[in-house]
Amino acid sequence: MELKREDLWSLEEYAAERESFRAMILKHKKSRQISLGPHATLYFEDRLTMKYQVQEMLRVERIFEPKEIEEELAAYNPLIPNGKNWKATFMIEYGDEEERRLALAKMGGIEETLWVQVGNGKKSYAITNEDMDRTRETKAAAVHFARFELSYRDIESIKQGGDLRFGLDHPSLATSVDLSSEERRALVADIDL
Repeated sequence: MELKREDLWSLEEYAAERESFRAMILKHKKSRQISLGPHATLYFEDRLTMKYQVQEMLRVERIFEPKEIEEELAAYNPLIPNGKNWKATFMIEYGDEEERRLALAKMGGIEETLWVQVGNGKKSYAITNEDMDRTRETKAAAVHFARFELSYRDIESIKQGGDLRFGLDHPSLATSVDLSSEERRALVADIDL
C-alpha cells in the first residue's frame, strides 16, 4: 500500500518522534538484510522503510510544501512491494576502494543473475534497474534495484511453509543462501497470503 501525505508526520512532529522511530527502523531492517556472501547484500524495502526514507528526506531538505511532499512520495512509493513481489536494493560491498573497483570491473551483468527460489520451484530471476542501465560492458555498478515477482505457485508454496532461497549465478560471486526463520518471517509479511 502506497504512502500518502496523511501517513507522514510534519517536520515538527517528526523531530519529536525521530529518535524512537529510527531505533525501531534499525531493528526492523536487520531481518530484512540478506547476505549473499561477504561482498553482496540484499536490503529489502517495505512501507515502513520507505516511510523512514521519506521522513528523512523531508527533514534534511526542509520540505513542507504539499506539492514537494507529493514529489517525494512519487519517488519512493514505487519501492514499496505490492503484495505479490519483493523489492530490494542489491549492493556489492567492498571496504577497500581499489579492491571494489577491480572486482566491479569483472562483474558486468551480475544483476541479471540474481534470483529467488521458493520451495522446490524454479529460480525466478529478479527484474533489475528498471529506472536505468547500471552496467557498462563488463563493469558493474555497486548498487542495483531489484524486483522479485512471485507467481501464484510461489505464493501457494510460501503459504505452505516452503523454503526461501536467494542467490547469484555470476561466476565471480556465485552463491545461494537459505533464509533463516526470522528473515523468512520478515519477507513473508510483505506477501498477500
